[in-house]
Amino acid sequence: MLGVFSSSIVTPPDELVAAGSRTPSPKMTAAALWKRFQEKNASAVSVEMGEHVHLAYTHHNESPWQPRSFAVKDEVFCLFEGVLDNLGHLRQQYGLAKSANEVLLVIEAYKALRDRAPYPANHVVGHLSGSFAFIVFDKSTSTLFLASDQYGKVPLYWGITADGYVAFADDAELLKGACGKSLASFPQGCFYSTAVGGLMSYENPKNKITAVPANEEEIWGATFKVEGPAVVAARQ
Repeated sequence: MLGVFSSSIVTPPDELVAAGSRTPSPKMTAAALWKRFQEKNASAVSVEMGEHVHLAYTHHNESPWQPRSFAVKDEVFCLFEGVLDNLGHLRQQYGLAKSANEVLLVIEAYKALRDRAPYPANHVVGHLSGSFAFIVFDKSTSTLFLASDQYGKVPLYWGITADGYVAFADDAELLKGACGKSLASFPQGCFYSTAVGGLMSYENPKNKITAVPANEEEIWGATFKVEGPAVVAARQ
């Protein structure tokens, strides 16, 4: 699963920019990353929206317990990996047919969030139970919305390419060669939305997320952590 977005869609996280500057390392452009993914996965399904958005996935080396899927509806594109334990209940909540799978459910959940403002984004993701990571791109509004489950059961990583694109993938090795030290594990229990201003915890939406610079020997440039009550209290 791979999503690559230009800076006109996503502002590169300052912490990952700083990590790449602090420890310079080889990177590649977004176009080279895209080509590399397609060469590794000849059967990949891919979508390109101009030069700004690239989405792709493959069933190659897919876990039977964490299948990957892709769907498009009303100009909303979604990549989904994993399973939802409460899919049946959510189908009823959103008025979907019994045949609706996880990726279609997430599209409907996103559309409900978009169209019923100010419905909190953390409520939408917080109602999802299971092992999952997803990437949603709304072409009609140029909005990016993505999330990882609260236990990080489905891996998700993000990084910055040599030409400033922000890339998200479930394969750390794929991004390692493309993003150098401007690379991090996407924090579990969190979502990223360009509509609400970036990275937030859906379990603790009022808690600040900080990035801790990684040691030189680590492949990560930074580790994103949600501050707990004890940390917040200590700073007051």
